[in-house]
Amino acid sequence: MSVPEVIALGEVMLRFDPGEGRIRTARTFQVWEGGGEYNVVRGLRRCFGLRTAVVTALVDNAVGRLAEDLILQGGVDTSLIRWVPGDGIGRTARNGLNFVERGFGIRGALGVSDRANTAVSQLRKGDVDWQALFAAGPRWFHTGGIFAGLSHTTVDVAEEAMDAARRHGVTVSYDPNYRPSLWADRGGAERAREVDLRLARHADVVVGALALTGPYPGAVRVRAEEVPDALAEVADRLPGVRVLATTLRGVPSAGVNDWSSAAWSPATGFVAGPEMPGLHVLDRIGSGDAFAAGLIHGLLTAPGPEGAVTVRPTGRADELTPVSGPDLGRRSGEVPGHGPLGPAGSQHAWLRRPASEPLSGAEPTGAPLTVACLKRALAYGTAHGALAMTTPGDVSMASLAEVEALVAGGSAVVRR
Repeated sequence: MSVPEVIALGEVMLRFDPGEGRIRTARTFQVWEGGGEYNVVRGLRRCFGLRTAVVTALVDNAVGRLAEDLILQGGVDTSLIRWVPGDGIGRTARNGLNFVERGFGIRGALGVSDRANTAVSQLRKGDVDWQALFAAGPRWFHTGGIFAGLSHTTVDVAEEAMDAARRHGVTVSYDPNYRPSLWADRGGAERAREVDLRLARHADVVVGALALTGPYPGAVRVRAEEVPDALAEVADRLPGVRVLATTLRGVPSAGVNDWSSAAWSPATGFVAGPEMPGLHVLDRIGSGDAFAAGLIHGLLTAPGPEGAVTVRPTGRADELTPVSGPDLGRRSGEVPGHGPLGPAGSQHAWLRRPASEPLSGAEPTGAPLTVACLKRALAYGTAHGALAMTTPGDVSMASLAEVEALVAGGSAVVRR
C-alpha cells in the first residue's frame, strides 16, 4: 500500500442529521461521518487527490464498522485505525455520536455530542508506533484541540505524535478548535488554552489561529481591522511557527455568512485572503476543516521561482524549504484600489487578486514562502470552505475543478 502523504490524528464520529428539522422532534436522520481532524484529510483526499490516512480508534461492532465504511467511501486509508473489542453495551468503550441540526435564519446551528468514554479517548502514549509511521515518509501531519480535549491522555498522545513528526521532518499543523463541552469539567477555557499553547508550539502551521488570542478561548471578539495585530500577538506566543492562518466569519443569519480568511508568516507578514460577503450557506459544519484542507493543498503545491514550496521543518525556525514541483496554481484575488480581474459580471470576480502584489503591511523577507504563495493557499482554503457550506454533512463534496473555478472567479451559472 502506498505511503499516505497526509495523516490526521483524531476522532471519527457518526453525525446524525435531521435535515431541515430539529433534533428533538426528528423521526428520521441521515448519517454522515465526521470529526474535526478527520474532515481535513477527507477533503484532501476527495477534493485534492492526496493519499491520506487517519489514526483513530473505534469499537469493533456494527456501529464502528459503519464508521469505517463511511471513511472508506471518502477514500481515506483505514489501516491505521485501532480496533477495540466491544462488550455489547459500551461499558468499557464506545463509538462517538454527534447530533447536528443546521439552523436556519435567526436559529443557529446546534450540536449535541454523545462521545464520553469513546475508544479513541482512551488512547495513551505508546499505543501508536509514531516513529515507524513517520519514518515511512508522509509529508504532513495534522491534529487539533478536539482530539486533545477528549481526555487526560489524548493531550500526551497528540504531543507524542507531533514531536515524532517534527523529528522526521514532517510538516505539522494544529487547529485549536475549542469546544466548551469537552473542557467543562476539566479546567474550562483556561485549561484548554494551556493545552493549545503547549501543542501549538510543536506545529509549523496553526489553523484557526485567532482562537489563541486573549487570555482564554472566547475572551475577546476580534474585529476585522484588529486581525493583523491579533495574529501578531499569536506569533509572539509561538516564536517557532511558520504559518498562522484563520477563517473570518460574520453571521448575519444561519443561512447567510460573510466569509473570508487571513494569514501571517515570518516570511511575508500579514496577508489577507479573498472576501466572500453574503455567502449563502446550507450547512456550515465542517467549513473550517475544509478551509484547512484547501490551505494545506495550497502550501504543498504552491508555485515559486524554483518549483513548489513546503513548510517542512529544516532546523531553523524561520526557514522554509523549496522542493521541485509543477506550477499547479492560479493567481487569485484583488487588492484594494484595483478592479476585479475575473470575467465581467462574475459574482466572485474579487477572488482574483494579483498574487504578485504584497498587501499593505506585508513584509516579504526573500524566503521561499512568498506573499503570492500564501495568498494562493488562502484562496484555495476560502473557496473550498465556501463550497463545503453548500452541501449537507461535515465533509466536503466539492471537486478540485469547482474549487479552481471559484478561485478563478467562477459563478453559479448552470453547467450543461
